[in-house]
Order: sequence, then C-alpha cells, then structure tokens
Amino acid sequence: MNAVTNCVWMLLIAMLTLGVSSSVVAETIDGLKPDSQVAPTIVERFTPVDVRETPDFQKHVIPLMSRMGCNGRSCHGSFQGRGGFILSLFGYDFKADHAAITQGESPRVDIDSTEDSLIIAKPTDDNMHEGGQIYEVGSWEHRVLKNWIDAGAKFDEKQVALLDHLEVTPREIVFSAEAQTQPLTAVAVWADGSREDVTPLCRFTTNDDQVALIDREGIVTSHEPGDTHVVIAYDKAVVTVPVIRPVSEFTGDNYPEVPTPTKVDQLVVQKLRKLGMIPSELTTDEQFLRRVSLDIAGTLPTPSEVRTFLADSDPDKRSKKIDQLLETPAYVAKMTTLLCDLTGNNDQQLVNVSPMRVGPAQEWYDWIYDRVEKNMPYDQIAEGIILARSRLEGESYREYCEEMSDMYREGNSFADREYMTHYWARREFRQPEERAIAFAYAFMGVRIQCAQCHKHPFDVWSKNDFDEFKTFFSGARFANQPIRNDKAAFEEYQEILDKLDIDKKLRGNQQRREFAKKLKDGETVPFPELVVTPVRAANNGKKSRKERLAAARSPEARVLGEEAINLRDYEDAREPVMDWLRAKDNPYFARAIVNRVWATYFSAGIVNPTDDLSLGNPPSNEPLLAYLAAGFVANDYDLKWLHREIANSRTYQLSWIPNETNRFDSRNFSRAQPRRLPAEVAYDIIRQATADDRAMGTYLTNLNDRAIAIPGTRINGSASYPLQIFGRSERASNCDCDRSMEATLLQTVFLQNDFSLHSAIKANDSWLGEMEQTMQPKLNKQSTESQRLQAQITRLNQQLAKGRDAVQRLKKSGNKERLQEIRRKVTAGTVRLQKLRTQLASAQKKEAKQPVAEIAFDSPAEMVEEAYLRTLSRKPSEKEMTISLAHLKESGDPVNGLQDLMWALLNTKEFIVNH
Repeated sequence: MNAVTNCVWMLLIAMLTLGVSSSVVAETIDGLKPDSQVAPTIVERFTPVDVRETPDFQKHVIPLMSRMGCNGRSCHGSFQGRGGFILSLFGYDFKADHAAITQGESPRVDIDSTEDSLIIAKPTDDNMHEGGQIYEVGSWEHRVLKNWIDAGAKFDEKQVALLDHLEVTPREIVFSAEAQTQPLTAVAVWADGSREDVTPLCRFTTNDDQVALIDREGIVTSHEPGDTHVVIAYDKAVVTVPVIRPVSEFTGDNYPEVPTPTKVDQLVVQKLRKLGMIPSELTTDEQFLRRVSLDIAGTLPTPSEVRTFLADSDPDKRSKKIDQLLETPAYVAKMTTLLCDLTGNNDQQLVNVSPMRVGPAQEWYDWIYDRVEKNMPYDQIAEGIILARSRLEGESYREYCEEMSDMYREGNSFADREYMTHYWARREFRQPEERAIAFAYAFMGVRIQCAQCHKHPFDVWSKNDFDEFKTFFSGARFANQPIRNDKAAFEEYQEILDKLDIDKKLRGNQQRREFAKKLKDGETVPFPELVVTPVRAANNGKKSRKERLAAARSPEARVLGEEAINLRDYEDAREPVMDWLRAKDNPYFARAIVNRVWATYFSAGIVNPTDDLSLGNPPSNEPLLAYLAAGFVANDYDLKWLHREIANSRTYQLSWIPNETNRFDSRNFSRAQPRRLPAEVAYDIIRQATADDRAMGTYLTNLNDRAIAIPGTRINGSASYPLQIFGRSERASNCDCDRSMEATLLQTVFLQNDFSLHSAIKANDSWLGEMEQTMQPKLNKQSTESQRLQAQITRLNQQLAKGRDAVQRLKKSGNKERLQEIRRKVTAGTVRLQKLRTQLASAQKKEAKQPVAEIAFDSPAEMVEEAYLRTLSRKPSEKEMTISLAHLKESGDPVNGLQDLMWALLNTKEFIVNH
C-alpha cells in the first residue's frame, strides 16, 4: 500500500471514528473511484490566464492541430503540404510531425521568441494566414501552443504514450423530436492508468447528416427520423455511437406483438422496436418460392414447381424448399461464382500458369466448385488458397512435374490438388503491397489501401501497420522455374529440360508450345511453381540475391496492429496470418463472409458497403452480425448453415410491400427490398423463361451454358454483351464495386429491342416454338374461308402462269389447234380468278368482324397462366388475364399473340428484380 493510499484510508477511518455519517463516507469513497480521477478538459485547464501546465505533444498539440484542420487533406496534411509545411494526414506520425514543426530551414517554432513562432503568428493573423484566422491570441488554443513552445517544444519519440481505449458517453443516443441536442464526452484511458477528458480534441463526423448532425464540440443534434452513427476519433482510437430518432410512436411498451421465431428475427426486431418500425407481413408462397430460388440457386421455379408448392399444405414446406435448393448444382455454381468474385478469378491476370493451353480460370473455378459441392468448411477453403504451395512437403521438383504432367495428360481435374496456387499467380498480385490490399479485401472485407500512405481516417491502421502487414506476403513467388539457390530443384529442372531435346534458345510462348507437344507425347515437362521462401537468420557467408532479399525482410511483423510475430519461427510467413484469421475473436474473417452472404439475400449488408468493415463504418445491427459470425464459427464455418439460418428467418421471408412505419427503411431489414438480379442470374432466367419445357426443368441441375457457371472474366459468344451491361463483376480491383447492381438505360434497351432476346422468344427450340409446332395441325384443320380461297387463288395463278408460257411456245411451233385450246383455258381461268378474288374480299370483310383466336387452343387462359408462371412465377390476376386474352383474340395469330405477351412480361420490373 503506497503512502497516498495509506493516507486516504486513515482519513476514512478518522471520519468514521468522529461519527461522520456513512452516506458522507460513501460519497467520499465514490469520489475516490478511478472514474472520478479524470483530468478536466484542456479547455478548462488552459482558459485561465496564469496556467503553467506544459501540454503533451502527442496528447494535446497534435490533436489540437487536427481540431483546427491543420493536418487535413485540404491543408498541410495533403501530400504536397501547403506553404512548404507538410504534416501527416490526421496526425498519425508524431515523429515526422515534430520534425516538420521544429526542424528544417524554416521551423514553425521559435524557442527564443514564442510569439513569433509561425504556428502561433500565422493562424492568429487573418491577413498572414492563407486559411484565415484559426484562433485568437489569448484563447485557450493559443495558450496550449505557447506553453508547449515555452517549455522547449519537446517530444520524446522513445516514450510515445499508448492509448488503451477511448470511453465515449452516452453509448447510445435516442431522440424523440427534431432539433434535440446531446453532448458527448470522450475520456482517453492511457496504458499507465491515467484518464483525461479529451472531448475538445476529438474529430467528430456523422455517417448520415439527414438523421443527426454533430459539431466540433461533440454536440449531436437530431434531424429527420431514422438511425445512423456518429464517429469520434482521437489518437489511434475510433469509436462510434448509435443515434436513433424513432419513426413512429410504436416504441417500447407501445410496440405491437411481432412474431420472432428465430434468433435472427429476435435481433432484428430488437432494433426495430427502438426505431418504432413495424416489419411488413410475410410474403406469399409464390413470391417466397421465386425469391428463394433466385437467391440460392439463381434459377426460376418451373410452372409445375409453383403449382406443387402452392398446393402443398405442409407447414414446413418453406424450410424443406430451402434444403432442397441447397443440394442443387445451381447453388454450388452460384456460391462458387461469389467466391471467384472475392478472390479475383480473372483470366486476363493469369499468364504462364502452365505449359498447356487450358484455362487456368476454369481450373480455379473447378477447385472452388469441388469444395463448395462437398460443403467443405469455409476456413479450409480459405486455407487452401492462403497457404497454397505447388510442392507438398517432401516432394521434389521432378516429382511435382511428373504429377502435373500426368494430370494434364490423363485429363485429371485440377480440383483434386490440395492447394489452389493460381490465386498467387495473378499478374497484378506480385508485389507485397498489392497482395496485402487484395488479401484484406478478399478474406477480411476491409479496405486498407489508405494506410499505404497515411493513417486510415476511420480506423486504427497506420502506415507502419500496413508496412508490417505486407511483410507476411513477401515470401511467396510464382516462378517459371525453381530459384537457383534451391540447387537440387534447379538441377532437376535442367535435367528435365535437357531430356526434352528442344531448342534452348526458345523462350516464352514458343517454349511453352514445345512443352505442350512433348507433354502430349508422354514426356514430363517443367512446370511453373509457387515458391515459398522462409525468413532466415542472417549469416556472414556468401548469399545469392534471393537469400539477400530474404535476409532483408523484417524478422518481425504484426497483423494490423496485433502483437509482434517472429517470422523466423515459421517455414511459411503466411501461416500466422491464417492462424489469426481462424481465432474465435478475429474481428474480420467470419464477419466478412457472413456479411457478404447476407447481402446476397437483402441487397445490402449488415455492414454496407460489404468490403468496408472499418471502425468508422459500423454494422446497422451489431448484435445480429455478432450472432451470425459466432454461429458460423461454432458450426465449423458451414456455409450451408449460414444460408439456412438466413433464409429460414421470418425477416428474410417478409413481403416487400411497406407499411407506414417502414416505407423508407433500407438498412434495418423490416421488409424485403426489390433488387436487381446479378448479371449472370438475369441472363440465365431470360433464357430459362423462354426455353422449352424440358430445358426449363433442368436449369437447377444442368449447368451447361449457364452464366452462373462461367469460370473467369473472358466471355465469348452471345452472352458477352448482356452480361456486361447487366454488371457482371470485372474482378479487376479490390472492391465489391467491380460488380454493378444499378439499373441502366442499356439494360432497358436490351430487354426491349435486342435481337438475341427476340430470337430466344421465337426460336424453334423455345417454348413458343414448341407450342407452334404442336398447334400447327389444329390450325390447318380449322383454317378460315379466306385462307381456303387464298390457297385456291395461289394455285390458279400458278396454273395460269404455266398456260401463258405454253401459249408462247405453241406460237413458235405452229400447232394452231393446241394453241387455241390453251388460250380458251387461260381465258376461262382468268374469269374464275376474278370471281375468287371477289369471294376472298367478301370473306375477309366478314371474318374481320368475327375474331378467330378463341379456336387456337382448347383453353387460351391456360397458355396465359403458363406464360406468367414461366416469367413471374405466379398466376395472373383477373385483370391481367382479361387483358391478355383480349390481346390474343385481337392478334389474329395465337402464336404471335403469345410472343407479344412473353415480350411484355420479360420487360416488366417484376421479372428483372427479385422481390
């Protein structure tokens, strides 16, 4: 017990001895609790004129300059600085900032004449400072900077204070009306246990100024109903505070009873209750079936499936349908496409992967497809990519080449290999910086590219964090041949090359073509390989260039601010990253894939955008995301568990039709959001809806020519243009924005006018082509009087033409008797032709008053219903049926009428969106 504590306890004992009331003693004890030992704000301490305190450069001076905007993007924090003065953006680099302020040809401080220091003189002079007057002489800001300079403008970089955390109160703000205010208080808690109210030194922003505003003093002002977060940043800490203004009076005890059959529903409604937002009703069976079929399998239900589902009275039929869809090849293909998007399966980036002219993008796709089909745990799929290597433990280079040569020669699948090395072979994935950015995007759902140059504005990552993180990815290299310091492998490579007896001068594609020929002839050829170089301890002997590069790599690295890891303890520097991702408390790995899968069902993630899981972009429902992520891990990263948990929730099965409380909701999942379909799904369902009955019924199981099964980004044939305009992922950058879900004019033009769409409707092997062939005998049997007369006129015209030709020949032959006979027949035929034409005109006039479409089918209504079920997965309303039947009657040709109807249905919003 130290002296201070001893004195405190003696005082308390004395108070009790003297008869001081227990309540007073209790208040005294409360006043001595750690929470009460908070240093007042810098404003309170530096407002008095006689303040003698020396502010801390890290804790006070740099945050003050941030508050004043000095190190912002538009001022000295820009890359080129301003007026020859450059500060680190957002003040992340204390050492560099201290040097910029105190050193150089024109230092910003003058120890001998404090008031002449530029950081005081300029900001207090409106004429002198380009940015205008920032603070006044004699203000608390002035005294902070003055006292720091008076004390020598010091900063000890060896004693950088460590911020343990930032406490912000209140933790949640709930307003009840517009223009209400709520001040925030931010207390910095340092590693040494000291605490300080730093509210005036924080940076405050709002994620939605339509719901809440916040000023630089930390005062939040309510605006329109809704919910958002305000963001508080100080030193390395970023904290968000939810702000809610209910949209109705239905909150708390006034909230109605709402079914919450699953944990997902409970957590969603828990948030909706605070907002006064009531969820919509359950969607109809028709809409559910269409929605879930498109979301899980990218496929429309067939008309027979719709009828069967509607007739089924089993209360568990929705859950059973979900299970059924998850067992289809179409689900596997759609999920594989999502993972190919995330990992960047791009044909144009894959060069020199093998000597064979096979598609590496197809191999990449097949590798993932095989594992999704087996429902392999997601962490194991990720491990096969992240820790990929070409040669297995103990395998020689020759054995590796023999295995690969046999695989291609015998037509075995690349999916059978343990690792997916192509991820590391991409052309724009060779530098450690590129790998760090792409890896964080794919497996963590975060954007760390900002930290390449400066501290992330809304997260804790600094440039130093980025530099240490990229170290994990510097030891893997995709090489055309073994590295020279691997002498055994290099010698085996040379032996294989010598045995092939090809021109040693050949390089590049010419050499690979020769390798391909030799491979077909049964010989073993060299293969490129992914080489992993461990970090080794430095030695004084001779080193190759690769060894020198390995020695230059830092032996220590950190995973985005975590504890330092000694890379010399690992043969593969990527191993600790995989271990970190698998840790149960990892804040990114499980949450990232859970959030992305959720977004495929709701059009928006719980965190949105889905590739920005930063502290400054918090989830709209943190308990919901935490539950799903924890459950995903607890269920061994089972992707099907995740799909079932989401799709079986009442939240997913809500109607898109809004009520008065949720009509503006787009982030709290109180109703379904009508959303554009992914490009591959949009293209596939156009073809499926127009296909004949047999083809339509096989779309769940037959992936031939399915757009959701296209492996890479190179698309040939008629699918290329529609997939492009509907926004298929280009897989070109580290951003979910590579896929577009926006509606465009080109999409509308395509659906209305594109030749391929019209051809799909009218093709011989389409549904309508099949119908036309079936209907033709019946149409011939029931031909109209005008059709009969037209046929007679056609035949008579043909006979008259032959007769006139005969007259011309007979004139030349001189056979007058035969000539007269033919002339009499031609004359009689001409008279008959005129009579037939008169009869035809009369018949056409009569038939125009009596439409004949009703005789085209036994039941035209059945055909209309079939068209609706094929496209919109529902039966037409009474009004829709009346309009459709009227058009069929007016068209004159029942097939043309159905073609018009199909075209109209394909052009409805209801068809091209999922709802």
